[in-house]
Amino acid sequence: MSVDLLKTSLAILLQGLETTLLLSAAAIVGGTLMGLVAAVLRSFGPWGTPGIAKLYTELFRGTPVLITLMFIYFGVSYFGYAIDVFAAGAIGLSVYQGAYIAEVFRSGIESVPKGQWEVSQILGLSKIQAFFFVVLPQTGRIVLPPLVGQYLSLIKDTSIVSMIGMSELMHGGQAIVDRIGKPVEIYGLVALIYFVVCFPLSQWVRHHDRRRLS
Repeated sequence: MSVDLLKTSLAILLQGLETTLLLSAAAIVGGTLMGLVAAVLRSFGPWGTPGIAKLYTELFRGTPVLITLMFIYFGVSYFGYAIDVFAAGAIGLSVYQGAYIAEVFRSGIESVPKGQWEVSQILGLSKIQAFFFVVLPQTGRIVLPPLVGQYLSLIKDTSIVSMIGMSELMHGGQAIVDRIGKPVEIYGLVALIYFVVCFPLSQWVRHHDRRRLS
């Protein structure tokens, strides 16, 4: 690959990377909120809501993320409404990843010793207060490594949003290949950028797991 081609391609890919990071941030926030709500409803929700939360997690964990994205982007248009491709991508990834994040939170909630609830009741805390001030902080420490691992999966899943026409990192790489060819070099550069973004987070997860087990 020539230096000029590298500079031109890198500039386009970095623009796509900016969109990828913005999309990832939006989906991380949305997916975390949806996952936490689903986990709480499944563990402590009133009558009927645990079943709904379970249906949500099982449905989206059992279907490809591309189906979710297509359903949201084209489904909204089918009913006569317009949706921005960024919004469709963020909503689709949030809904899809939220199902996995819900299971991460649920396992963390169930890992908190039952005695913590009993102590909270003795201290006069309500069930809601006990959850937010006693159980949730402990849950956060337990689920942090697998949660970050799920965020890594989410970042890589953003490449699929190119299938609905979003100009993120993968879409930028595809556009360059369509124009000038050289798929090995261009897709290799795309893979390298994903690696640079994801590798530090994966190393942090491994380091945290080693410290926790030591």
